[in-house]
Amino acid sequence: MMKGVHFLAIVALLSLTSSLVSAYDPSPLQDICVAIDDPKSAVFVNGKFCKNFTVANADDFFFQGLQIPRNTTNPLGSNVTLVTVDLIPGLNTLGLSIVRIDYAPYGVNPPHTHPRASEILIVMEGTLYVGFVTSDPENRLFSKVLNKGDVFVFPFGLIHFQFNMGHTNAVAFASLSSQNPSVMRIADAVFGSNPPINPDVLAKAFQLEPKIIEYLQKTL
Repeated sequence: MMKGVHFLAIVALLSLTSSLVSAYDPSPLQDICVAIDDPKSAVFVNGKFCKNFTVANADDFFFQGLQIPRNTTNPLGSNVTLVTVDLIPGLNTLGLSIVRIDYAPYGVNPPHTHPRASEILIVMEGTLYVGFVTSDPENRLFSKVLNKGDVFVFPFGLIHFQFNMGHTNAVAFASLSSQNPSVMRIADAVFGSNPPINPDVLAKAFQLEPKIIEYLQKTL
């Protein structure tokens, strides 16, 4: 009887593991699969159109320019440069991407989430206050002040942020566990949706006057 229970427990664990694995980019079934838009010049492998292996080259796996500071003259005081499969076709099926984030003094990368990725961030210059919030019902904040060389992890799909606490510019690089992680800024999604969410819904949800909601919708 106990052996049967152990067997069922193992099956349940493997089933859970399989479901978790399927939530990430699929593992490649070949060495490389350089993304290509023209199916006439491609082969169909692992569910994607890939450039023919014989004509793939080093440039398909190359990108330059992340050393260049970006313009942070905007209301948020930050600039995110995301390098995905759109810029490096060789990332196709590899399940990763990279991002450079520039922050003006007191600039913020506002609360957002990556629906398809976890993230690991390293500070290259400056001092950042970073954090993420767990899901309901705890809504627990995990936060840390990071200095040059410090690393922080943002778990899969959770809301997170970074804020430059210093008087000088800051720079961070991050790697994400998807070739196309996507990003959803919370304020933009809620108050800047197209078409707009009914203000009465948001007023009730945030316990605010409808006029305030309408102002936020116009601002974003």
